[in-house]
Amino acid sequence: QVQLVESGGGLVQAGGSLRLSCTASGIIFSINFMGWYRQAPGKQRELVARITTGGSTNYGDSVKGRFTISRDNAKNTVYLQMNSLKPEDTAVYYCNVVTSKQNSWGLGTQVTVSS
Repeated sequence: QVQLVESGGGLVQAGGSLRLSCTASGIIFSINFMGWYRQAPGKQRELVARITTGGSTNYGDSVKGRFTISRDNAKNTVYLQMNSLKPEDTAVYYCNVVTSKQNSWGLGTQVTVSS
């Protein structure tokens, strides 16, 4: 059974930075994507960023140029460096891992950006 352990959320002032981490265990099949989604109150879950094993990345339009996703394949860990944070980045951030057979989600970590 795949387990995703997220860390790094918290409260930060606008303009500040946070780094999220997510480590996957119990992976049996090859990983296609690792990434982050977020969901703010009253809004749909949206893509923040995702990365393939080969290092190709996709970013949501609202975070381009401010957030950077990276991964350590040997550790099955994905990171999200978030800079120049804005109040509208406030949300629960969910780690997502997609393998050839499974689509797994973490429990989420809260990120709150104060103005």
